[in-house]
Amino acid sequence: MSFSAELIIHQPGGTDVQVIIQASATGQQGAIQRITPASAGWGYVGFEVYELEAGQSLTQDTLDQEVCLVLVAGKASVRTRELSVESIGERMSPFERKKPYSVYVPNDDQFTVTAETRLELAVCKAPGHGNHKARLIGPEQVDAEQRGKGHNQRYVHNILPDTAAADSLLVVEVFTDEGCTSSYPSHKHDQDAEPGETYLEETYYHRFDPPQGFALQRVYTDDFELDECMAPYNQDVVQVPRGYHPVATIAGYNNYYLNVMAGPIRKWRFTWEADHAWVNSDNYPKNK
Repeated sequence: MSFSAELIIHQPGGTDVQVIIQASATGQQGAIQRITPASAGWGYVGFEVYELEAGQSLTQDTLDQEVCLVLVAGKASVRTRELSVESIGERMSPFERKKPYSVYVPNDDQFTVTAETRLELAVCKAPGHGNHKARLIGPEQVDAEQRGKGHNQRYVHNILPDTAAADSLLVVEVFTDEGCTSSYPSHKHDQDAEPGETYLEETYYHRFDPPQGFALQRVYTDDFELDECMAPYNQDVVQVPRGYHPVATIAGYNNYYLNVMAGPIRKWRFTWEADHAWVNSDNYPKNK
């Protein structure tokens, strides 16, 4: 159950956009999250989450979007027009911290996902250009890394990084233990200014262990025209149209989030907020 408050920001051009999207069990075909570029007020990222019982299926045409299907929890079979994979998925909860199974599906294709157990499925979308074929992304293809130190540590699974084949999508999942920060020091990627920074829209799909937990997330810009603090609960999505976006966990609750990013250039280049970049240096932690 989600208790997060609705937050609205004002985008340039006068469009009101909701920053935090609560999970809802009223969607069609088991959808609990459904975000489109139109609903988010931006141009690239779409994101959906489905909860399916064993035996249930989800079928979609990809149209002009490429898709990364991430099995957040559960086991399933996936078919596209040219690919068929059976009984994939090894974790029943993301907090097992096993590497996930995912499937990349290009635009102008169709996929059917059939749940073999209770399934939590993330459908990550962005514009596709027909440059790649459908493929399985198995655990052996997912790089894992520990980032940060002190109370700024997190564990990362790079599902679809900018070194992997795709047209627009970047997909990563992050585990942050209780009492630690993540997506920190604060960084942003809202300017089309290569080589230092690229414009990337981003969604955060939050999960908590135990599930009644919450985190604190702030989305803000240098001029504070956008400056919102929020408390995402289990299965909420935080949308980051621009600005910095750090996450802080609460004692007693471990956090998982699935990030989807996309923009006009498929490179993850970001800028640290100058005031807090020192947390990356040898001066942190101070009490080492």
